[in-house]
Amino acid sequence: MSTPPIQWYPGHIARAEKQLSKSLAKVDLVIEVRDARIPLATSHPHLHRWIKGKRHLLVINRQDMISTEARKLWDEWLRRSGDFPWWCNSKVGTGVKQLLHAAIQTGEELNERRRSRGMLNRPVRALTLGFPNVGKSALINRLMKKKVVESARRAGVTRSLRWVRMGQDLDLLDAPGVLPPRLDDQAAALRLALCDDIGQAAYDVELVAMAFLKMLPPLAKNPSTGAYLDILEHRYGISWNNQQDPNQWLAKVAERHTSGDTNRMAQRILDDFRRACLGKISLELPT
Repeated sequence: MSTPPIQWYPGHIARAEKQLSKSLAKVDLVIEVRDARIPLATSHPHLHRWIKGKRHLLVINRQDMISTEARKLWDEWLRRSGDFPWWCNSKVGTGVKQLLHAAIQTGEELNERRRSRGMLNRPVRALTLGFPNVGKSALINRLMKKKVVESARRAGVTRSLRWVRMGQDLDLLDAPGVLPPRLDDQAAALRLALCDDIGQAAYDVELVAMAFLKMLPPLAKNPSTGAYLDILEHRYGISWNNQQDPNQWLAKVAERHTSGDTNRMAQRILDDFRRACLGKISLELPT
């Protein structure tokens, strides 16, 4: 059974993108936030059009959700591609101080150029940009050292643009998660659904969970992904050995844990993956 097409472009994202296009002229710096588990799937295809020569800081958030080896592989690949990634965990604040210093340094460089033209200093205006639920608002709260914007681990919490003043050095524009109007790469869309970086209305929970189970054996063949089938077996108490059909395995696990309710069990499996209870699993690795 294949998953039906995953598409999600709610009205608040469409409205916010229109507002965003008007605000970009005021922005000096774009802080792009991606999910460490899927840094390619959370790269917006319109990013370079939006940046248009502006300064760019690439943040790979949720570094705690992937293995050290996967992070090393991605760090090397991104640097070879011309990007300098800033690795963060906005949940606990890891890497946030370094990112703040980089943003302020960018502001100092921009103000030096302004002074050379006879203009006055001003705070650097930075836009935080990324897919839904990659941690933009949590990152802003960490940068501010207090809760100034609403943040939760689900897509669609931020619904409008809002400026946040950070002292005399930095103004941050918190924007809702932005998605392309159409997700043509359905493999990437599936990874967005698995990582909860798209609204749940876009997909069938049970079908996405079964797709995840089908992905695990190939991922487990590469230790760098952090996927290990024995973790799955230990957590749910059902052997995966010689198991050819994820539907049958899910049914057995549901019978044991949720009185045969496969949809509820599928949601539990997705939640466990998203909390790293099944290991620090990278759904993407550089090629």
